[in-house]
Amino acid sequence: MKLHSVFATSVSVAALLTSIAPSYAAGLDDLYAAAKKEGQLTVIALPHDWCGYGAVIDAFKKKYPGITVNELNPDAGSGDEIQAIKANQGNTGPQAPDVIDVGLSFGPQAKTDKLIQPYKVSTWDSIPDSAKDADGYWYGDYYGVLAFLVNDDIVKTVPKTWADLKKSDYANAFALAGDPRAANQAIQAVYAAGLANGGSAGADAGTKGLSFFADLNKAGNFVPVIGKAASTAQGTTPIVAAWDYNALAWKDGFSGNPKSEVVVPSDGVVAGVYIQAISAYAPHLNAAKLWEEYLYSDEGQVGWLAGYCHPIRFNDLAKNSKVPADLMAKLPDPALYAKAVFPTLDEQGAAKDVITKQWDSVVGANVQ
Repeated sequence: MKLHSVFATSVSVAALLTSIAPSYAAGLDDLYAAAKKEGQLTVIALPHDWCGYGAVIDAFKKKYPGITVNELNPDAGSGDEIQAIKANQGNTGPQAPDVIDVGLSFGPQAKTDKLIQPYKVSTWDSIPDSAKDADGYWYGDYYGVLAFLVNDDIVKTVPKTWADLKKSDYANAFALAGDPRAANQAIQAVYAAGLANGGSAGADAGTKGLSFFADLNKAGNFVPVIGKAASTAQGTTPIVAAWDYNALAWKDGFSGNPKSEVVVPSDGVVAGVYIQAISAYAPHLNAAKLWEEYLYSDEGQVGWLAGYCHPIRFNDLAKNSKVPADLMAKLPDPALYAKAVFPTLDEQGAAKDVITKQWDSVVGANVQ
């Protein structure tokens, strides 16, 4: 299947939490003891309904009592996370993030800018080479595809493609789940729309995506607010483009009220990888390392899967029969992902540069 084949690589499987990464000379118990002395972990931009993060955070706290998880700005975008590191260099207070979870394209630049530091988790070898920095500065954590969450009580004809969104049926109906000037999720949605409208990979798709959204905005179909579960349910944004795992989790939260569905647009299926990294200025470095060890353990990876995300070690987990059957049954039909495109780092970077810098001038919608 194309969604998984992008990571198809022959890897050796590291023994779970038994082999020690180069930058981690002590055992896991010693790491926990050091983290417990620090007493806190500061995370940022982790909504509890994103990728099952609420349950993941609770499981971490239960497994490692004595470490308080300080959660900053849950609705922040990837760009905001990077700015939070920059703004808190040397600050050991509660506003300084220890770890970040950002879109793939933000990793290399953060490394170049010396905003993150290397750390290789114990399961490093089972993370595909194509989804991690060889030096350990950043590493993929999960991935999904962009989809539409649709409030069926309001939207009578469900859009099946990006092109459908231009129809008059969708006046004042469509929103992005983020600000395309800062949030990776929204940037990738613009990119997907660009591919659907004839754009070639990279900057061209970014340019055509901006043109598409400019048309939507002029037609009155684009709603310039950050779409969320609540705004979808209330009808403020009855159609929202979001990662499939977010859309599916939001749909579950509705419990049938309103009626809703999740659609993967057939004319532009873009998959996105998110990455983890530790701040170069992390005030609680041991807690940050312990957090990463947990996230990349079998338990942590399955926790993301429960939130509809494809964890980066999915192939390894499946090969070793570590994926619970009930979770596998809840995943969307693989056929929906057959057209999935994984933009390269260069393609994402080129598109991000165009989209973030030209959104205001081309589209002119202040998303907030």
